[in-house]
Amino acid sequence: MLEVTEKLKIDEAVFTFLDVETTGLSPRAARVCEVAAINFCGADRLGTLSELVNPGMPIPPEVSRIHGITDTMVKDSPSFGGVAPRLLALLENSVIVAHNAEFDLKFLQAECERVGLRFPKLYVVDTLLIARKNWKFQSNRLGNIAAELNISSEGWHRALNDVEMTRKIFEHFISAFKAAGVVTVADLMEKCGGKTTS
Repeated sequence: MLEVTEKLKIDEAVFTFLDVETTGLSPRAARVCEVAAINFCGADRLGTLSELVNPGMPIPPEVSRIHGITDTMVKDSPSFGGVAPRLLALLENSVIVAHNAEFDLKFLQAECERVGLRFPKLYVVDTLLIARKNWKFQSNRLGNIAAELNISSEGWHRALNDVEMTRKIFEHFISAFKAAGVVTVADLMEKCGGKTTS
């Protein structure tokens, strides 16, 4: 399906904006405690997923201070296995867009492996890499880029808010890329150093 996707014009392709919040930094030791994804084709929103996930382990207080998610908030939430089928359905035949995508994808691949599911092979666009390669922001952290572009960073570090912020930042980047002659998904991959999931 990658061959089909890469030939699509940017306005015809489905982009899924993705973010996870976790109990720590290592996909081996930590788990996902929130996942959000929204997919768009052009200006049309096709689907949204926003779920707290019971990680099956305590969320350290220092981590809760960053994203605001506590053990109490997730205790009645589904496990990752309960959320995964809907997430994978949303990702199907789309291009993933995330900020610091490698972090999110390593966690999602590890979580899928734990529940016996295979993460699909998809194109990935990383807004962090685009910012580093093509712009000169004072800081390339998601909320800082949003602030410099006059995009609201309210609720930063909660998955759905981060996804919405990533989408708006991506739209800013895409406008500039289109002006520079980027037309297809393949053009975009070449311009922004995009890759595929393993």
